[in-house]
Amino acid sequence: MDWQATRHGETCVPLPARQDAHLVFIGRLRTPFASRDQCPRRGDAENGPVCRVEVDEPWRAALSGIESFEQLDLLYWMHLARRDLATQTPRGGQPTGTFALRSPVRPNPIALSRVALLGVEEGALLVRGLDCVDGTPLLDIKPHHCRHAQPQAAG
Repeated sequence: MDWQATRHGETCVPLPARQDAHLVFIGRLRTPFASRDQCPRRGDAENGPVCRVEVDEPWRAALSGIESFEQLDLLYWMHLARRDLATQTPRGGQPTGTFALRSPVRPNPIALSRVALLGVEEGALLVRGLDCVDGTPLLDIKPHHCRHAQPQAAG
């Protein structure tokens, strides 16, 4: 399937020439999914395949203490996604605004997956629950619940 093709009811917008932010990829996600068509619609943290989160050398010290968490939130850059659709037509659905969908096609293709942490290796994490193409760039790792976070006061 041509991933640049549009479906009935989809609209494209021109992308701006400016860049507003600078992101640093901190590693890569290793999954058994070689193409977007092979990726599940949503990762399965209980029964999905074991995947590897490879963290680049300068950031490996940042993994210290992560083994005490059961779940992590991984933010990653969906580098194969197009970025110009304002409306999309899901398979079998009606045209819908991009921000009303969880599609990878968005102006800033940032994804979030909650994964189960299975193990920690030298410079890598073993997780279950990813739904992205092998080699996807990693943006950030956050514990799902952090013991150092302070609850917000009711206001």
